[in-house]
Amino acid sequence: MSRVYNFSAGPSMLPVPVLEKAAGELLEYGSTGQSVMEMSHRSAAFEPIIAEAQALLREVMCIPDNYKVLFLQGGASSQFAAVPMNLMVKNRKADYVLSGQFSTKAYKEACNYGDCKVVASSKDDTFSHIPAIDKNELRPDADYLHICMNNTIYGTFWHELPDTGSVPLVADISSCILSRPLDITRFGLLYAGAQKNVAPAGLTIVIVREDLIGSTLPGTPTMFDYKVMADNDSMYNTPPCWPIYMCKLVLEWIKNDIGGLEKMQERNEKKAQVLYDFLDNSKLFKPCARKDSRSIMNVTFVTGDKDLDAKFVKEAAASGFVNLKGHRSVGGMRASIYNAMPPEGVDKLVAFMREFESSNG
Repeated sequence: MSRVYNFSAGPSMLPVPVLEKAAGELLEYGSTGQSVMEMSHRSAAFEPIIAEAQALLREVMCIPDNYKVLFLQGGASSQFAAVPMNLMVKNRKADYVLSGQFSTKAYKEACNYGDCKVVASSKDDTFSHIPAIDKNELRPDADYLHICMNNTIYGTFWHELPDTGSVPLVADISSCILSRPLDITRFGLLYAGAQKNVAPAGLTIVIVREDLIGSTLPGTPTMFDYKVMADNDSMYNTPPCWPIYMCKLVLEWIKNDIGGLEKMQERNEKKAQVLYDFLDNSKLFKPCARKDSRSIMNVTFVTGDKDLDAKFVKEAAASGFVNLKGHRSVGGMRASIYNAMPPEGVDKLVAFMREFESSNG
């Protein structure tokens, strides 16, 4: 068997120890005589799995007791509607910062449910940086301010959170969840698709302050009602059982093998620095994101020649570095170096890039 280095933006690679543990338990979990894939979500066998996954997430992320943790379905994109349905209920107003494609999609979806305002945008600069916010643009009576914390397509990250005062801050953290410590108390709500840093596709995580749930817009589907999901321990209907189990294994890996989120951040920053140092000094490859906004999860770069970009992606794949092609909307290349990417994967990619530069410079 020869595993490649998978730089996909999502679904992404999973830690090898996690895959090995899952493989060993695939046919029979513990002494249950069955796979987790086959279990009833109401069974005595599965209930500890979802309880342990939630408890580990609370422990690893230091989630306060006054926040609910929900294991949902529908991907982060479903939350583009669920957030306004649950939170845009007092004044029917919400402010949005546009820093990429997904924050733009979230804004457009929310416009269906109330008065939504774009308070800052970096669209005119091809979303190459996190836009500055003029505080005068923020509405004190907004029900929340929404940001996308890490922008996978453009390789940018919010290194400094906006000061929203008493207005709840809502963040899509799909591509940076569990990559570093976060002060949960700075947010009213956090949500994330799991398929980048947490588990296989199918699980969506919502972390929401208790005082923000309980009221919804008229016509809100039951499946989108956070209160219903919280009251039913995320099991109003059949949850994504296998991804929840995989989430538990990933959290165990972060806690026991890595040593927690502070150690994970150190690991991730070192990986990113190796790649950015090469790009900043390369005569062929150029980084796309502005230095003050760079993501340590998604590194975007180009050669400036589309044909050469295509050649690089093809030759890289042949050498075992797959899914380096940039998003179809921007082109170029993108190396997604999430938690599971081992440091040697980045080292070997840089060695390959250096060789490619020597042959094509």
